[in-house]
Amino acid sequence: MNMTVRHSTTACRFALSCLAMGGLVACAPHYDSNAPALRTGYTCCNLHFEDDWISDGNYGENPFIAAGTPVKVYGYSGDRAYAEVGGRKMRLGHDYGRKEETLQQWIEKIVVTKDPKIPLAAFPPEVREAIRAGKVSEGMTKEQVIMAVGYPPTSETPSLDAPVWNYWLSSFDRYQLIWDKRGRMRVSADPGVKARVVYSPGK
Repeated sequence: MNMTVRHSTTACRFALSCLAMGGLVACAPHYDSNAPALRTGYTCCNLHFEDDWISDGNYGENPFIAAGTPVKVYGYSGDRAYAEVGGRKMRLGHDYGRKEETLQQWIEKIVVTKDPKIPLAAFPPEVREAIRAGKVSEGMTKEQVIMAVGYPPTSETPSLDAPVWNYWLSSFDRYQLIWDKRGRMRVSADPGVKARVVYSPGK
């Protein structure tokens, strides 16, 4: 499956300012940050982004905003929310899991009320370093995996009780986290992909 991001210039509506440049349309969230926030909290986990767009696809090759970053959500329109994340205006796009959960349910997952940096501080040092690097390490718990690489897209992993979690490093490169009955995790992926998603101390 090719999880190419589905947002487009037609999505640049409601609370957006758009600027035409050479046939392209550049869009940025436009809202009053002095208005009351609809939801306030912290990023649940490392959230990958492209420009001002955070998607539930959460491609691992993109840069990420660290778990525990302050978030204020100011508005919703269609399948996206408009927020301030670490002081930066961002759009949060519910691109893939629309049949499995609502936009509000997804937002409540990724914008949490308790700062994840508190439990992060109690994890073993190597786990902390893996999370800060945005990578997984075999032996991590589900909580630690989510903090490191986010939630798996619900379009392919509807339940966290599933024995296999499906993730994407890019729109073409997929990897899976496989859980045994004891809650122990191993990574299944092509060698090149695995090398990029599994934490190795010193690298």
